[in-house]
Amino acid sequence: MAKILIVDDSRTSRKMLRTLLEEAGHEIVGEAVNGDDGYLKYQELKPELVTMDITMPTMDGIESLTLIKHVDENAKVVMITAAGQKEKMVEALKRGAEEFITKPFDDNEVLN
Repeated sequence: MAKILIVDDSRTSRKMLRTLLEEAGHEIVGEAVNGDDGYLKYQELKPELVTMDITMPTMDGIESLTLIKHVDENAKVVMITAAGQKEKMVEALKRGAEEFITKPFDDNEVLN
């Protein structure tokens, strides 16, 4: 299964994603609390997949996605955002996000 980095400023969201993904057999190689932390941990941990919240302090998910894609154009990043942020979701897809999931997320949608 995949080695995954979870990037989200919400401890609750990180815990829910960790539990769901680990129960499905994936390995969570790390967690980050903002985009800057996520970018640094991506370089350190080299995960196969990143789940990235869009709205975070310090550096948002779109900026972090851009930096990650700059150092690894093959990086797989799935954006997670609150409903109603269509413009940000479109921007994330333009910058190379694989997919996006809206919060509150559906377990099956995350696993797919």
